[in-house]
Amino acid sequence: MMASRDERKGVEDQILVEENSCVRTLILNRPQQLNALSYQMLYQLRKLFNVYEEDSDVKLVIVKGKGRAFCAGGDVLAVAHFVTTGHWSFGAKVAWAEYIINYILATYRKIQVSILNGFVMGGGAGLSIHGKFRVATENSVFAMPETALGHFPDTGASYFLSRLPGFFGEYLGLTGTRLDGAEMLACGLATHFVSSKGLPLLEAALFKVDTADPNIVSAIIDEFSQCAPLKEKSACYRMDTIDRCFSKRTVEEILSALEKEATKGPDEWITKTIKSLKKASPIGLKVSLRSIREGRLQSVGQCLIREYRICCHVFRGEVSKDFFEGCRAILLDKDKNPKWEPSKLELVNDEMVDQYFSKVDDEEWKNLKLPLRSDLAVSAIAKL
Repeated sequence: MMASRDERKGVEDQILVEENSCVRTLILNRPQQLNALSYQMLYQLRKLFNVYEEDSDVKLVIVKGKGRAFCAGGDVLAVAHFVTTGHWSFGAKVAWAEYIINYILATYRKIQVSILNGFVMGGGAGLSIHGKFRVATENSVFAMPETALGHFPDTGASYFLSRLPGFFGEYLGLTGTRLDGAEMLACGLATHFVSSKGLPLLEAALFKVDTADPNIVSAIIDEFSQCAPLKEKSACYRMDTIDRCFSKRTVEEILSALEKEATKGPDEWITKTIKSLKKASPIGLKVSLRSIREGRLQSVGQCLIREYRICCHVFRGEVSKDFFEGCRAILLDKDKNPKWEPSKLELVNDEMVDQYFSKVDDEEWKNLKLPLRSDLAVSAIAKL
């Protein structure tokens, strides 16, 4: 009989745990906040992932969200509030905790399945895409919307976005475009597509798992998987244009290539893509493009270490305070009219971008230190 319980009382009931024989199910339980990751949740998740990895009785770990989201990302407003009212190191502390979990999942020795029935954004992607199996549904909505917030795609996004087909990762990372479940499956962000109505049966089948063989688990999920046809206007049908434009060396060249495509005739997709880029933070775009490009040649650990360094610079706000302005305009005041500084791409020079990739000039600062991992598994996304 399956037992459901909270691990501890108080804030830590934000993670619920279901135990059944060899299976553990972690349920993100902040439905009103679309399961945005608080620091308490990150602390508890790391503890549980570590415990289960060392427990010989546990063969499978399932992660899902309560309500209409898997996880809409980190608790950005809370981070921005504590950084602006306290010290930038608070944000760095949250990023450190989150990136460690991303690395643990990318190198996890146990089978991990994420049920992505709802919003999967930002930190929610980092909590799932690095894992072995990612099950999308017709309710799935994936996005990395950070450039609209004056930030950049992190939580290992420079690793998994750079390994998508062609230059699709640059397209997603710069524009913040939303994908549905079928598109997630088509580009490799999801490994399976299961109807939301079929999830109870799938989970019931997974609860019976008593094997460490990922092929057997994959076969179980396959039994419930369905074909997921792409919508007529899906971006997945625009791969030729995406590769032609987003393969360019700079953001300015990408925009120029898209505007050249626009001269060929009315095209709703081109217009929307250009608009997304022009609304985003100029410095956020340039940092994001460089980060994804560097990620193509780096391991997941190297990507996370670099992203942590960039994140610390974002929170310090020395080059630009766009992250705080983006949070104000999009999440707090919701006027959707951020005043970026620098305001234009041409005002963002290479030296400014370089600073985000440099060591932080603070005697108490240190690079992200990843945990030593034995018998490292290969991040699932690396096989795309």
